[in-house]
Amino acid sequence: MRLELGKVETHIHEKLKNSPLHFVLLDPDDVSPGIAGKIAAVSEEVGVDAVMVGGSTGAEGEVLDAVVRSIKESSDLPVILFPGSHGGISGYADAIFFMSLLNSRNPFFITGAQALGAIQVKRYGIEPIPMAYLIIEPGETVGWVGDARAIPRHKPKIAAAYALAGQYLGMRLVYLEAGSGAPEPVPPHMIAAVKSVIDVPLIVGGGIRTAGAAEAAVRAGADIVVTGTAIEKARSPEEAKKKLEELNSAIKS
Repeated sequence: MRLELGKVETHIHEKLKNSPLHFVLLDPDDVSPGIAGKIAAVSEEVGVDAVMVGGSTGAEGEVLDAVVRSIKESSDLPVILFPGSHGGISGYADAIFFMSLLNSRNPFFITGAQALGAIQVKRYGIEPIPMAYLIIEPGETVGWVGDARAIPRHKPKIAAAYALAGQYLGMRLVYLEAGSGAPEPVPPHMIAAVKSVIDVPLIVGGGIRTAGAAEAAVRAGADIVVTGTAIEKARSPEEAKKKLEELNSAIKS
């Protein structure tokens, strides 16, 4: 049997040949379906590459479905689920980051939730993209909910070891997560250390609010930069568009 990548994952790899990518993360617990649709439309307009949907709390059921449907109706960007647990699955999405929180103390977040959600992913026909998920200090809500032993910011070798282990276990993406709303993003020296040992795309998110922070992540080795809180907190569509343009330009320049 020959393993073939799905449509969304293939799309990611093709686009990475030209430049780093910018994904926008929307949390259904923080944005209404109407706002999510507007942000998605503006994201597509400025050149964002995909929209991730999910959160650590409240991103399930009808609330999740409504946000995903609104995004799909408002843009042609791929919609990738970013589930906090097995409840964060919507049949309206294109793909799901089928991720394992490798540095959790609780086996539920390493393999348990994945087992509970796997059949539903198959039933809905959602494209699964295997991903190693690592929580870096401070970790914020996702670190607390996921019972993570957050990797210290000054210990890049630990992050590198976990990332390489994820790759060797067959995961095709590695995600370094400081946590949504983190006061500081993942430090560049840690990004560089992880990138130096893995051969799969590296995603970095959490605390990236400025063009400078986004550019620093890319220069250190991030293939995909995720922004979210900075966009969700914009006070108007115009402000959201301006922020998206600023971040997108920094990532792709």
